[in-house]
Amino acid sequence: MGYLEEISAKGQKANPFFVMMGIEPVSFGDGAAVLSMQVRPDMLNGDGWLQGGVYTALVDEAMALALITVLGDGERIATISEATSFLSGVQDGTICASGRVIRKGRSVAFTEGEVTRDDGRVLTRTTASFAVLQPGR
Repeated sequence: MGYLEEISAKGQKANPFFVMMGIEPVSFGDGAAVLSMQVRPDMLNGDGWLQGGVYTALVDEAMALALITVLGDGERIATISEATSFLSGVQDGTICASGRVIRKGRSVAFTEGEVTRDDGRVLTRTTASFAVLQPGR
């Protein structure tokens, strides 16, 4: 069973990181994905705001899942670079990360994503590039 089939069948249990962080797959396919997560007190920084790396990890997972939906047989991916702009903070509630593929080439793919609050307010914007690893490499 492939990763996409596992997520369809098992939800967050298909990915140990999803389980640890409480990430729920909402939708994925055709180069797009949406994940959601409840902000917990143990995710906050010393000033009481969601720690920036949590936003980045969540949107990285959304962008990677979006990219996985358009990979060819045997292709795998690895993040090369990522840049996130933090627009607004959050201290509680549910946040959602959306990821979409901008362009997938033979060896590099480009994605973008954002994290929003459940009311639609944009919290972060991210762009990332991924290495596309061909079978046998």
